[in-house]
Amino acid sequence: MRKYEVMYILNASMDDAARQAEIENIHSIITNNGGTIVKVDEWGVKEFAYEIENMTKGYYVVTTFEANNAALSEFTRLMRINRSVVRFLTIKQEA
Repeated sequence: MRKYEVMYILNASMDDAARQAEIENIHSIITNNGGTIVKVDEWGVKEFAYEIENMTKGYYVVTTFEANNAALSEFTRLMRINRSVVRFLTIKQEA
């Protein structure tokens, strides 16, 4: 399994309970497909440099995880269709 890091931005208008449920849901995509979560770093609400979809703020989360190609493909597919996710970027970390 390879090690990846994903930064994603959630809609800042979500309340705390809904936000935590969405973060757990996103992480369960990885674990349900055989991956493991290594580290989660929640940066909190930050202002955007420019407006995205009529929003000026978002809740930033950085997650480090290990997964195979199938789990990464499913994760990417589900992140693209998730309405709570404003943006996301996944990078492969060096071994």
